[in-house]
Amino acid sequence: MSTAIAVLGGVGLFLLGMTVMTDGLKALAGSALRTALGKAAATPLSGAFWGAIVTLLVQSSSAVTMTTIGLVNAGLLTFPQGLGLVFGANIGTTGTGWLVALIGVRVSLSAYALPLIFLGALAKLLAGGRTAAVGGALAGFALVLYGLTTLQQGMGGLAQSLHPSDLPAVLGVAGVGWVEGSVGLMTLIVVGLAMTAVMQSSTAAIAVTISAFYAGAVSLEQGAALIVGQNIGTATSSALAAIGASATAKRLALAYVLFKVIAALIAIAAFPFTTALMKVLSVSVDGMTLLAAYHTAYNVVGVAVLLPATQWFTRVVERLLPAKQTALQRALDPSALASPVVAVETARRVVADVLSTTAASVSAALSGGAGPAAQSTSAAAKLEEVRDFLSELKEPPETEAERLRMTSTLHALDHASRLVEAMEEGRLEGQPAGSAHDLRATELCTQAMHAAQAVGGSITSECALSAQADPIGWNVSSEVAAALAELESASRELDTLQRDHRATTLASVAPGELTAADALARIDAARRLDRIAYHAWRSATHLLGRGGHDGLSL
Repeated sequence: MSTAIAVLGGVGLFLLGMTVMTDGLKALAGSALRTALGKAAATPLSGAFWGAIVTLLVQSSSAVTMTTIGLVNAGLLTFPQGLGLVFGANIGTTGTGWLVALIGVRVSLSAYALPLIFLGALAKLLAGGRTAAVGGALAGFALVLYGLTTLQQGMGGLAQSLHPSDLPAVLGVAGVGWVEGSVGLMTLIVVGLAMTAVMQSSTAAIAVTISAFYAGAVSLEQGAALIVGQNIGTATSSALAAIGASATAKRLALAYVLFKVIAALIAIAAFPFTTALMKVLSVSVDGMTLLAAYHTAYNVVGVAVLLPATQWFTRVVERLLPAKQTALQRALDPSALASPVVAVETARRVVADVLSTTAASVSAALSGGAGPAAQSTSAAAKLEEVRDFLSELKEPPETEAERLRMTSTLHALDHASRLVEAMEEGRLEGQPAGSAHDLRATELCTQAMHAAQAVGGSITSECALSAQADPIGWNVSSEVAAALAELESASRELDTLQRDHRATTLASVAPGELTAADALARIDAARRLDRIAYHAWRSATHLLGRGGHDGLSL
């Protein structure tokens, strides 16, 4: 009974320590986690490399996976790039196995762990910001060490009643036939899968396996078989988390499951040769290190096989789970709300898309095309969804740069909404063109709309988190800067023009050139064109992070 309590307590302390340490490391990384992933995933290969590094640093493949889902939903990463990050996370998560093999089961660190837990908890409770995050990471790490020591003690007692001969023999063991060995291998794979499914942590399950081997409760071959099952078991939590989630989350979860299954099939096919190699290496390398290396090699081989076939793998996943969401629904997926920088960038890109399509609609109407009534209704609905989406943010931006980005995006959203309201006030087709002022007003507004369309289109086609050039993270090309300058120039000239236009038009009523109703209608039309151009300019300016204070007020 005491053995079971020690084993369960050790696993519990290990899981608690991992949770506390991961939370601390994620808080310490802050927005750098999202930025690093966005910048690193230029290709599936670089994504796999940096996904492994980031996962190793924050000790959480789920954090990397959820951040990746948000980036893909926002359109900041393509699905193949997201797959690269997920593949890399599978490699990075094997780092804890090395900690267990090289330190955890060899040395009793409980005497050092307890003071570290005290210091870490003190820093987390009394300090704030990064100091509290460091304290949480330190306390979690010490809990992991203390849990491993407790687990080691429990496994020592278990080894007295459990021997490798009590477990099924597997392939690769001398004197074991193919049928018996295959049945034993599949049995232990199922046991390993069940261990991970119950613990909801392959890291904890593998820590138990390495500790059991160190205590003599399982053999090297049996430990390797358990690791195969434990790796498959990690997919169960992803599959459960995908229930009711977005299409992107379901696709990444399916890709994760397929990756685990394919890697497991490779491991099973190569198991007799792998165990033979491990047996040879065990003469000079201890078994714990071999099991940790097997865990890492297992995932590296799986990534090496699937990474070159990322495009094919993507098509398979997309066919198995076709997307049923609209582009707007994919972009404004609730999973992005867990990351302020991703959520704000998502909203920014939707607002930019609305600006681009609205500007194109106004331009077409001024040129004698179809009216923008239907477009304005659709645009207003989209902007309302963006407003509701940002209202559901789970946590505030962490850095000054992120706060500036959110403020600018809200300014852009406000001006885009007022632009749409100006469109909805009346007809734009056949604007009065009885004077040079009327013609010039229409010409300037059309010019402004073309420029606004160029700015909005450039934003929706860029990957903003892949090039962090300035403090806020926006990278404005010379072409976009020129379009913005043209938009500003047209808006300012139109503002001056409509003031002169007002005086000239009203003066034409007394001589009988215009009726009072016609004159007021022309003034309203010019003022409306001025408002449309102005709000398009200010929205575009804020979308590019160059808002400052509005130079004009309407």
